[in-house]
Amino acid sequence: MRFSGKSAMIALGVLVSTVLPAIADPVVVRDVTGRDVEVNVPAKHVILGEGRQIYFLAGLDKDNPFQHVVGWRDDLPKADPESYAAYLAKYPGIAKLPTFGGMKDGTFDIEQAVALKPDVILMNVDAKTATEEAGYIDKLAKVGIPLVYVDFREKPMENTEPSMRIMGTLMGKEKVAEDFITFRADAIKKVTDVLEKSNPAKPVVFMERAGGYSDDCCMSFGSENFGKMVELAGGINMAKDIIPGTFGTVNPEQIIAFNPDQVIITGGMWEGYVPGGKWVGVGYGADIAEAHRKLENLTKRPAFTGIKAVKDGNVHAIWHQFYNNPYQFVAIQQIAKWLHPDLFNELDPEATFKELHARFLPLDYKPGYFVSLKGE
Repeated sequence: MRFSGKSAMIALGVLVSTVLPAIADPVVVRDVTGRDVEVNVPAKHVILGEGRQIYFLAGLDKDNPFQHVVGWRDDLPKADPESYAAYLAKYPGIAKLPTFGGMKDGTFDIEQAVALKPDVILMNVDAKTATEEAGYIDKLAKVGIPLVYVDFREKPMENTEPSMRIMGTLMGKEKVAEDFITFRADAIKKVTDVLEKSNPAKPVVFMERAGGYSDDCCMSFGSENFGKMVELAGGINMAKDIIPGTFGTVNPEQIIAFNPDQVIITGGMWEGYVPGGKWVGVGYGADIAEAHRKLENLTKRPAFTGIKAVKDGNVHAIWHQFYNNPYQFVAIQQIAKWLHPDLFNELDPEATFKELHARFLPLDYKPGYFVSLKGE
């Protein structure tokens, strides 16, 4: 078949559009620090400044969240080995991805990053000071590599939605990002709407960060992150007025003096960091019986002597990595169920997490993210 004139031009255009890849367009993205950054999108080559950024990239690309990742920080295998193993089984090529150290500890290799020719480097906002002090943004700008800050840790309740929108824009997944944001908001409203209507008495909650990770006691959360999740779930965060920032420490005497009604300890499979540690191993496909044993052992520490939460069995453990990904709404639901069991008898956080996996994530769901001494 032959074409002539206008028909030939149309046919040629169709042929070119089906053979050539989509051309990236420069757009200006405003990151969570307020910086305007020009990036060619959709980005085809991305460096993840933290391996756990795959949690939110996975929420945007159910088929293969690694397909545009050309390098990533080396934290995921130690911070969350079970999730890493599951991703590795499904995407064995990730074992060969170049890895980086951290920006804050000075082990990020900028020469290696430049050599990979990324379209963008995603960096967590907590690395901002170290990044600027090292002059990396200017160095990268000189070779045309933009750096964009996102945040799911320092102020996750404030920055999760804009961070997901930023990543949706960068990856050309704006619609998926909006669907995810809607799903998250609806899940949180299932808690906050009930609390607003019922206005129950609020229990005092001690939220311990990574209990058993070290022999020191006790790390906790200020007014953000899990501290904020406790408030959204209808509790009073014991450490809010003790810790001025997002993270900090309280001493055993303060815990005994506050006599909290509930204790929630974050945990994970940290054998790679603290072999044989007293941490509570909750997470993807965790051994709940073993997690229960280790949780009970943590209640025997001097800081928990005689407190109401231990006497009443209101001691629980929750996956630590909820503090660093956009799935925090599952944690909010579970905390609400622990704090107000009568109000949230019908709420099913595990079903919410299963739906999240089914709709957005590439992995099949496995339980193991929560354990409690209550009623056991």
